[in-house]
Amino acid sequence: MSDNDPVRGDYSDYQELVDEVSALLGAPATLEDRDFRLIAFCAHDSDASAMDPIRTRSILTRGSTAEVRAWFEGFGIARAQAPVRIPADPEAGIRARICLPVRHRGVVYGYVWLLDDGRARPLGAAMAVAARIGTLLAAEARAGADLGLELQALITGPRERREAAEYVLRAALGRSADGPFTLVCVTPWDTADTDEDSDALPDVRGVPGAAALCTVRDDGLAALIRLRSADVVTPARTAASRLLESVRARGAAAGVGEVRRGLAELADAWREASGAARAAHAQPRLGPVAEWSNIGPYRLLTGLPTGTDRTVVALLQPAHAELAHTAEVFLDCAGQAGRAAAALAIHRQTLYYRLSRVERLTGLDLDEGEDRLLLHMALKAAKL
Repeated sequence: MSDNDPVRGDYSDYQELVDEVSALLGAPATLEDRDFRLIAFCAHDSDASAMDPIRTRSILTRGSTAEVRAWFEGFGIARAQAPVRIPADPEAGIRARICLPVRHRGVVYGYVWLLDDGRARPLGAAMAVAARIGTLLAAEARAGADLGLELQALITGPRERREAAEYVLRAALGRSADGPFTLVCVTPWDTADTDEDSDALPDVRGVPGAAALCTVRDDGLAALIRLRSADVVTPARTAASRLLESVRARGAAAGVGEVRRGLAELADAWREASGAARAAHAQPRLGPVAEWSNIGPYRLLTGLPTGTDRTVVALLQPAHAELAHTAEVFLDCAGQAGRAAAALAIHRQTLYYRLSRVERLTGLDLDEGEDRLLLHMALKAAKL
């Protein structure tokens, strides 16, 4: 099973059905999901006429570009109930195609493709096979949603519910349930801002290494990511980047929790992932994908109670935005006036004047270490 395979379902089922379509139509066929990610393809002979650059790229990279997707969707394939013939575009190197929409109960789950050489083919029989593929993909989508509910319970539910959720996930994951995992959080997440249906999560198949996805109220989207090694979190960063590509909300950021073995400590991994995502959202230099181990003092700040500390309430009013920024830069520069003035591109006397106003607004003495610490923490925490 590859990192892109679903937790449930069998790749060989799809392969057999694609081979069946190919045999019926007498032409090599490929199967892609509704996001144009390759699921299965039949053998192609050495004849160059069986390929074009689009198909070659799909097979080699297991996906297509946004431009290719827009081209084909422009022919109405997402709404079609019957085969769609798509003309060639010689200038772009695109050969004519026949698209068989893969649907189940009116919902499109993918597409079967074959290059069109103009010959008559039994497309009705091939559509019957496509419907069987749609049934499999729909069942897989439901299974992924079920696992998402268990993941949600495991990271946010009461103890008794967490134990039941761990049992279900362990049964679904099989031997990999004891392997290394981490959690990815993407925030903000609103399904209305994605390319998916408003009531749907992204397809687990399209998120590298993902075993389950769910949304967590007020915190964002959670993705349970399987790792090959506890020392390499690259798959989690890749998954986070893929999820960020699918959300249209401006300023979205992602966080990655520490690696855990097994499922028992995933609630802690979620706290870390959501904290890292909040830090990346508040401090762009940490993102767009931040790892819990790399966010420094934000590991403490994300654990503080929500709400603005009273010392900075007045300072954070819109009318004092320049003063708040000045104070934060000064404290980021370890209280070194020369560095802070240079970073702000202002005269040192201007810096001192602004800092004196900050002291009057907050009641703090910036010559005192603890007051500086309190102000620094309050300003950073306010961004979270």
